[in-house]
Amino acid sequence: MANSNKSPQDITSTIYQYMPKEAEITRIEYEGPRISIHTKNYQFLSENSQIISDIVNSVKRRLVIRIDRSMRKPEKEATKTLYDKLPNEAKITNIYFDNALGEVVVEAKEPFIINNNELNLNELSALIGWKILIKKGSDLPSNSIKIINYVRNSEADGRSQFYRQVGEEIFREKVSQGSSISLLTLGGFNQVGRSCMLLTTPESKILLDCGILPNARFPWNSYPRLDWADFDINDIDAIVISHAHLDHSGYLPVLFKYGYKGPVYCTEPTLALMSLLHNDYVKIAAHEGTHVLYEARDVRKMIEQTIPLTFGLVTDISPDIKLVLNNAGHILGSATSHLHIGDGLHNIVYTGDFKFAKTKLFDETTWNYPRVETLIMESTYGGKADIMPTRQQMESNLVNSINDTLKNGGKVVIPSPAVGRAQEIMLVLDQHMKEGNLIQCPIFLEGMISEATAIHVAYTDFLSRELRNKISSGQENPFQSEYFTIVDHPSKREEVLRDEPCIIMATSGMLEGGPVMRYLEELAPDEKNKFIFVSYQIAGTLGRRIMEGIKQVSIVGQDGKIKIVDINCSIEKIDGFSGHSDYNQLIKFVGKLRPKLRQVIVNHGEQKKVENLASSISRIYRIRTHRPEVQEAIKLR
Repeated sequence: MANSNKSPQDITSTIYQYMPKEAEITRIEYEGPRISIHTKNYQFLSENSQIISDIVNSVKRRLVIRIDRSMRKPEKEATKTLYDKLPNEAKITNIYFDNALGEVVVEAKEPFIINNNELNLNELSALIGWKILIKKGSDLPSNSIKIINYVRNSEADGRSQFYRQVGEEIFREKVSQGSSISLLTLGGFNQVGRSCMLLTTPESKILLDCGILPNARFPWNSYPRLDWADFDINDIDAIVISHAHLDHSGYLPVLFKYGYKGPVYCTEPTLALMSLLHNDYVKIAAHEGTHVLYEARDVRKMIEQTIPLTFGLVTDISPDIKLVLNNAGHILGSATSHLHIGDGLHNIVYTGDFKFAKTKLFDETTWNYPRVETLIMESTYGGKADIMPTRQQMESNLVNSINDTLKNGGKVVIPSPAVGRAQEIMLVLDQHMKEGNLIQCPIFLEGMISEATAIHVAYTDFLSRELRNKISSGQENPFQSEYFTIVDHPSKREEVLRDEPCIIMATSGMLEGGPVMRYLEELAPDEKNKFIFVSYQIAGTLGRRIMEGIKQVSIVGQDGKIKIVDINCSIEKIDGFSGHSDYNQLIKFVGKLRPKLRQVIVNHGEQKKVENLASSISRIYRIRTHRPEVQEAIKLR
């Protein structure tokens, strides 16, 4: 991750020096964290990749080849050519264009047929004037992804200008010779929720996550303390979002509401899931008439200014910071952030929420970083007693618990976060029902689960190796199991609430609104039914209170009036399905990092969990360990 001291003029000059006349370069410009080279001879450059490799080695910047705009065919003509030239056996499902980048994405049910075909995609790209990207098409279309594609294309000119402005800021010459690095804790320290911190270097201000805390006792504890940090919103050079859950991203659209003009970096699935969760928040707030933090136009602005990154790619995000996102194993697209500051000055890894164990959905967290001095890590399950059962044991516990209820004619309700835990449980239920371990019955899916699942299917590259291969090869898609029935309208709940035993998965996972509340109202009073919790319950939420033994709750009934509901049904918590690491996994992760860390900062956990994990790391590894409160300034260097 070596840095380069070349000025923007030097970089442009070097690129031109390397380019032969045959390349027909028309212009070189910034494209966010990349430098784009526009050519009238795309096929020549794409087939002589050594030229680009030599330039990258010289300028130490990311380069991308773009076809000159004058060569582009109209979208209708390009679409017709693609259908004519690409093999029918590939089964094209969708074609969409990105005018800002000059790319066309072709989704096909059998993409490997295109990739293994003798057809020269570089030649076809040159023919239509659009760079062709081939993706696996999905039988589960995602409305969130459609919205993102629409926003991107309708704001193409604005995005092009935005990319240039971002690039000018990233690649400007440095103005400071200082070396101090500090961290301001704005939320998510000694608590679970509103994760947010500001990293300050001699050249940059980078915001890491920007979440909310649901059900805080006082409103000012619900949101990151940006006011305390005392900076202008456009002093921020970049925002890095670890994953889409609202306790890490829920305040982000508010920054756009108040005029943030900079970039957001995250993975492509994180953008899609954030779009889903944020738009759902707007819809619910409007429906319930509650205070609205932001509106749909702010979410749209967020989409425009988000620059998705792939895992493992070194990316300049400011004049003195490079970022690498790696798999965190928590939910789809969740990432750890490896921040390389200056020319070898300091390296930071911020884990966000992470799972240091393989699951059905994801591979375990990446741990083999080349160099880390400071680790900022979560501690959700940092207590000594927070030891998860084995994979086999927790699946057996879930299956046995469900069977006990089904045998007695009851219904099982699994309150499910739409993103992550729902999909993991779906895979477990499908497998055990097929193997005959779980009594066969309908499995009803309600809320945002089906849309979130469609996003999972759209981004198979981010799933575990086994699941990815199973879906991509066309063998089987367990998300489309015959056992699943989507409840896509409230009127269909009558079928679910009939006497027959069944399994119901509905949002939200902590019983904080959503369709699961209707099932709580109808099914909780009957002792033959059961609610099974499989995800973390934040302190103060209704889910947490019910788990702790409360026997009556007041909710807003279907008639809009407050209703008292007796909790007579069974309540059970099945440990192990969480997307967070348990105590042993947290300790093991720290020990894996080489060379040895200089310091660890523990966040994202209830106070006792934070204290225990910090103490254990300090004792076991003899590493300086901090457990700051919200509104502390920490000097990292």
